[in-house]
Amino acid sequence: MELNLDGPGVGEVLIKNVAAGLCHSDLHLTDGDMPPRYPIVGGHEGSGIVEEVGPGVTKVKPGDHVVCSYIPNCGVCRYCASGRSNLCDQGASILEGRFPDGSFKFHKDGLDYGSLCLLGSFAERSTVSQHSVVKVDDWIPLETAVLVGCGVPAGWGAAVYNNGLRPGDTAVIFGIGGLGINAVQGAVMAGARYIVAIDPLQFKRDTALKFGATHAFATAEEAHEAVCELTWGQMADGALIFVGTPDEKVISEAFAIIGKGGTVSLASLADPAKLTVHISGMELTLMEKTIKGSLFGSSNPQYDIVRLLRLYDEGKLKLDELITQRYSLEEVNQGYDDLRAGKNIRGVIIHDS
Repeated sequence: MELNLDGPGVGEVLIKNVAAGLCHSDLHLTDGDMPPRYPIVGGHEGSGIVEEVGPGVTKVKPGDHVVCSYIPNCGVCRYCASGRSNLCDQGASILEGRFPDGSFKFHKDGLDYGSLCLLGSFAERSTVSQHSVVKVDDWIPLETAVLVGCGVPAGWGAAVYNNGLRPGDTAVIFGIGGLGINAVQGAVMAGARYIVAIDPLQFKRDTALKFGATHAFATAEEAHEAVCELTWGQMADGALIFVGTPDEKVISEAFAIIGKGGTVSLASLADPAKLTVHISGMELTLMEKTIKGSLFGSSNPQYDIVRLLRLYDEGKLKLDELITQRYSLEEVNQGYDDLRAGKNIRGVIIHDS
């Protein structure tokens, strides 16, 4: 399908997209857990090259290589100003795909098309806010750099920032997909002594061990027994949840596997109308446990996207190894079928050069 695309207005940038990541969050849209406003152009992990900038753009210029952040970060709202740019107020309309000024960038036959997360990286070109782009080093391949637009910082940051893992800690990671595998990398960098991965698929458990997990189990029951033995009954310091769709069972399992003062970080998304957190308030209080949400791993897009790519450039962070399969845009449905079937750690759409 061909759509008309508005050129960049004030503070906006026209990008030629090079790559787009396939993320499980997109399945929540198609499955109805988080229905967006339709019609909408998909794709919320994107990398590309700036072709044109609008008036007032100071962050980038034509020819710059950029990675897009699925959460805009204005730098001046209460949350950006207090160091929590992953909670920027401009992220309020990312599912609707409508820009803060009320406009849409894609159109066809008088109908406005939204841009998922204000990006729409499945399109060959996108017009986005300068608050959604991060300039990156131009020698890093964009088809690899695309991964730090969502999955890598969301997982890595969940371990390093949100959960606050420290040297010597024990971490348990539920779900080894595009986010969970990067939580393994984050836990390694944080200095965790034991990193326990839980996933029903052997392929994903094997991958977790290659990325630094010390133990891998198919079920939470197996992991609970092992963690109890490894920690002499003290249990884990942190549990991180990245399963496709969380329910009461997995959250209760994560709460049970942490010990006194432990933290559960919940990054997975479920139907917002469903109440999925049911735990003992007495245990929460008397053991000072914490359950907290994790959005973008509590990372700072402008800082951490560059930081993670430089760690990759120095050989200290695995990115190429995350890509299980590359697809053309015409193969996008196959890519999501593979994701749903658990065949991929990360699939990437490569646009025609």
